[in-house]
Amino acid sequence: MANIILIGGQWGDEGKGKVVDLLTSRFDVVARYSGGPNAGHTVRRGETKYALRHIPSGILAPSVVCIIGNGVVVDPAALLEEIKNLQGSGVSVENRLFVSNRAHVILPGYIAWETAREESAGAARIGTTRRGVGPAYAGKMARTGLRVIDLYDRGELTGKLSRALALFASEGRLNGGAPGGSSPPGLDELVAASQAHAAALRPYIADTANMLRERIGRGDSVLFEGAQGTMLDIDHGTYPFVTSSNSTAGGACTGLGISPTAVDGVLGIFKAYSTRVGSGPFPTEDTTEAGALIRERGREYGTVTGRPRRTGWFDAVAARYAARINGMDCAALTLLDVLDAFDEIRICTGYRFRSEPLADFPVEPWVFAGCEPVYKTMKGWRRDTSGCRRMSDLPQEALDYIKAIEDLVECDIDLVSVSPTPEGSILREVSKLSAWLSEQ
Repeated sequence: MANIILIGGQWGDEGKGKVVDLLTSRFDVVARYSGGPNAGHTVRRGETKYALRHIPSGILAPSVVCIIGNGVVVDPAALLEEIKNLQGSGVSVENRLFVSNRAHVILPGYIAWETAREESAGAARIGTTRRGVGPAYAGKMARTGLRVIDLYDRGELTGKLSRALALFASEGRLNGGAPGGSSPPGLDELVAASQAHAAALRPYIADTANMLRERIGRGDSVLFEGAQGTMLDIDHGTYPFVTSSNSTAGGACTGLGISPTAVDGVLGIFKAYSTRVGSGPFPTEDTTEAGALIRERGREYGTVTGRPRRTGWFDAVAARYAARINGMDCAALTLLDVLDAFDEIRICTGYRFRSEPLADFPVEPWVFAGCEPVYKTMKGWRRDTSGCRRMSDLPQEALDYIKAIEDLVECDIDLVSVSPTPEGSILREVSKLSAWLSEQ
């Protein structure tokens, strides 16, 4: 049985939730390994739209077990609300959803702290979702963080919350006032709220690393679900305009406690164009009517924040870098139908910096910020592709566009999405992905 990592190949928002939902029925377990409530996966089932933040998209398949790994940071109140919303929509999570006892907790006060830091940064702000994710990872790395397991020991809980309050106070003094302009809750209030959350979450808490090892050992297949995208990885992304965790394929091992030998392949996800949320360089950004048309046709607004996404043309340089970093075996191309309205479509095939071509994706932030895209212009198809169900149904110009991406990115496109519905996903019959799925 194949165990596959599903990874975003751009700046996130590539449509991973839809692809996970499409593939979930072929797997026994879907496990998420990074990020927090800053990652929004939108899945549509008929007239119902599910906006998932912590919980893997596989929860919508009744027979699938879903795991939130130790690499994820959890906001207990937000997670409980997410569970409540799913149950209210008729989705059962009992004995199907498990949260790592090693996952770190987003503390009350982190959101205000992160917001204050963003506001004070001015033009240098990162553009975070302000969900307290960054401070939670900072606490984790500083070894002052609160883990889920700590919620169940009053002494440990009280001590760590007391130190957190002292840190908030120190931060407030450094910034001339309490983060966010208001004082955090008192210690007793925090302890009581944390214990209430712990009691409500207890049925879902488990040693998920051990659970995964046992399931993989007995032959269950696992889909490892990433959050955000490669270009937002803390180590390999467009630093400092990145997220706080390892969103690349390697993060699956540390974020879930599994061996690299348990992974059979990597499936990348790319949009047929490019988007970015927040600050940071974006070489192919199009601020003309073309970019606005992409945004409206692609409904490019953040699932978590509602912010309009920055839009532009497909960046094959960044995509090829992502394919190499992750060792992508194959990829899915989503939202191809968004480009149905264009007479001409552009692909970035290279960068220039100070009029000189660059051989590779640049590491230096100042170089990336100064890059000029080199474009190849292709003929559009000006035809509705949303009803296509086979590759042969697609216009020749669309097939040419897909082939150009494959050649430039050096990765086969095995799945193409042309509508939000499951029926609008075209799987190549002879492909790496179809071979994996036939093993399930």
